[in-house]
Amino acid sequence: MGMKLYEMCWLEYDKLPEDERQYYNDWFEFLQTPEELEDIKVPIGELRYFINISFGLEPEISKIRDIRRKCILLGRLEKIIDLIQEAREWERLINEEGFIIKNIKDDLRDIILVTGKTITSLLYGTFELIKLIQLGRRIEGLDLVVNPKVRFRMINHWDNLDGSIERGYAGNSIFFKDYQILRTERIKDYARLLSSIGINGIVLNNANVRKRAIELIEPHYLKELAKIADVFRDYGIRLFIGINFASPIYLGKLETADPLDSRVKIWWKRKVEEIYNFIPDLGGFIVKADSEFTPGPHMYGRTHAEGANMLAEALAPFNGYVIWRAFVYNCMQDWRDTATDRAKAAYDNFKPLDGLFEDNVIIQIKNGPMDFQVREPVSPLFGALEKTNQIIELQITQEYTGQQIHLCYLGTMWKEILEFDTYVKGEGSTVKRIIDGSLFGRRNNGFAGISNVGDDPNWTGHDLAQANLWTFGRLAWDPDESIENIVNEWIRLTFGNDEKVIENITYMLLRSHRIYEKYTTPLV
Repeated sequence: MGMKLYEMCWLEYDKLPEDERQYYNDWFEFLQTPEELEDIKVPIGELRYFINISFGLEPEISKIRDIRRKCILLGRLEKIIDLIQEAREWERLINEEGFIIKNIKDDLRDIILVTGKTITSLLYGTFELIKLIQLGRRIEGLDLVVNPKVRFRMINHWDNLDGSIERGYAGNSIFFKDYQILRTERIKDYARLLSSIGINGIVLNNANVRKRAIELIEPHYLKELAKIADVFRDYGIRLFIGINFASPIYLGKLETADPLDSRVKIWWKRKVEEIYNFIPDLGGFIVKADSEFTPGPHMYGRTHAEGANMLAEALAPFNGYVIWRAFVYNCMQDWRDTATDRAKAAYDNFKPLDGLFEDNVIIQIKNGPMDFQVREPVSPLFGALEKTNQIIELQITQEYTGQQIHLCYLGTMWKEILEFDTYVKGEGSTVKRIIDGSLFGRRNNGFAGISNVGDDPNWTGHDLAQANLWTFGRLAWDPDESIENIVNEWIRLTFGNDEKVIENITYMLLRSHRIYEKYTTPLV
């Protein structure tokens, strides 16, 4: 993949020490698969790249004929079953994105198997195997069964078409410049970074869809977005598009965007069909409506449910989703108005609508009731929406936490939020149990993180801010994971295994949020 003018964060591989290479070498000299190589070119390519750098080897890659005594065996479960008899019992253990890494050793063979139900699951398993090797894990006897606990694991960009980024502190957009869509090798590397931490959805454009950004759903932009969607698709990531609710007026020349108007419904159905002709696996739309001067259904006396459901109906035939942000409040509120409680605005708007949203509508809720403050209570909507799909919105970019100039590791704060007990179903009704869907029996729940990435050489401006992106992905995959383990692995993968370096950076990261709070907005 050549020399980079930018870092590759935790994917910046180094040559392994001699003793480790000797331990692993025999397995990694041979990569075998029952798959057509073109079908698994991405996971095979990632593994080969790692082996080239870390072992100094060019592995032999072949369609399987005989299972060599030592090799890496990579293939989907349906293809593995004919080779490994016990694999027939594994299907129930994993979901569509889950994977198995297993050392199978007997008199005839000694293989490291990476398998799952889909190509994407193979890719996740490949990145996990690479991580284990980097961390020095011995793989003899390895037996891992891993599933993501949360379905939607998304990154939201607030990138503008002119190349600027709202609340961006790491340079300009890697996607847009001068109202053009960029196509660079860096976008592929970004897809690699996100896939390695389990991200499966991305919104490229700012939720404030205004001016020329409204045109993103027009053919002249869609044909370029489709090329970016191709890149992310290879890494298991579906593209979503931020839209303006009043697009039928701006683009369709209608005089209304009323969600109950039949002309508006027809316009959106035709527009959605047109979009899917360009991007067949589009994840759907993200919508900021009736908030901070963005138009929405309340302009026509309609509810958020009526607005979201109209779009959901248009997207449903294509397996698309409406992600509807709950960030609504009166942004023109007079400071002398003591009767209006901004912190209640989202609750007051959405609680009465619980159970009225279609199943392919997901309400995206900021972690707190205000706006990503250094510390604030958990949003009261968590626990209130028992019959509605929910995504928790976390801000990876450091708008109120140091603008990526100060060190402020956010994982400790996010963990407090996820562990917060709402008691809505008694003790143990934590936010993480709501977000993973288990508390209310919902499936279409998830995480959305506001990206901290720009075109700076180190991606995030402040080197240690990379830890926030890593941590978001790890918690979105498994909100039960310990912060200490997440931090330890990130440091080792990024800076190496020197124990003094690990000790010092761990100390800095785990205490930084509380320290930042104390010298900027002390509450005690």
